[in-house]
Amino acid sequence: MDLTSSQHNYLQNELLQNWWQICSLTNLSAGEKEDEQIVAEIMRRRFFPAVITHETWEGFHFAGHEIRITEATDCYGAVVWPSALVLCYFLETNSKQYNLVDKNVIEIGAGTGLVSIVASLLGAFVTATDLPELLGNLRHNVLRNTKLKSKHQPCVKELSWGIDLEKNFPRSSCHFDYIMAADVVYHHPFLDELLLTFDHLCKNDTVILWAMKFRLEKENKFVDRFQTLFDLEMISNFPSLNITLYKAMRKDSMKASLPN
Repeated sequence: MDLTSSQHNYLQNELLQNWWQICSLTNLSAGEKEDEQIVAEIMRRRFFPAVITHETWEGFHFAGHEIRITEATDCYGAVVWPSALVLCYFLETNSKQYNLVDKNVIEIGAGTGLVSIVASLLGAFVTATDLPELLGNLRHNVLRNTKLKSKHQPCVKELSWGIDLEKNFPRSSCHFDYIMAADVVYHHPFLDELLLTFDHLCKNDTVILWAMKFRLEKENKFVDRFQTLFDLEMISNFPSLNITLYKAMRKDSMKASLPN
């Protein structure tokens, strides 16, 4: 996805705002102390290269491993957003309740692959998906950080939301225990297609773990539409980052239908 000049500026400003919020946590009120402490712990998992090289990357500590992620700031899908860190931290610290060992996991909008990598290191069969132009960098990150480290080698696969879903992910043969999504709802024109994709991939026993940063009202309304199909439960909330982590499962199939 090529970015216009205005979109590129929006992306840079968004990244700066995210990390400014994180660096300003010490200014939170006493009532937000727990939020401050957990977010600070999450951000301590992030580190930067000691020496600047030709490759732009940043590092993270999750699932007992050092993870190096190659990224770029000219594309929404090629940078690590704070929502991904929130979801990775949750997967690691709740690995008993949400045991991923030998589970089938798909990540939609995988971007740089951080969530998929962590899920793989925690023992899952992982399918990391995104747009075709992002697959090269996604595959590079996934392979570099999971080869000879994961119980099951992850799969990287193209998934354009709402397109050829039955062809590429047939309902009869594709069953996912978990669908992972981090920051897939933002200022883009494919929210209808995103909802169709959730609907197609999710079986009655599939668990969706979805980290979302709240930004604009249009995007926030997606949550209401999402709840026409899925029962939604907030399992973590970080007001300082405007990020909420949800767990969702399909409603009774006789009662659910896609909104007009």
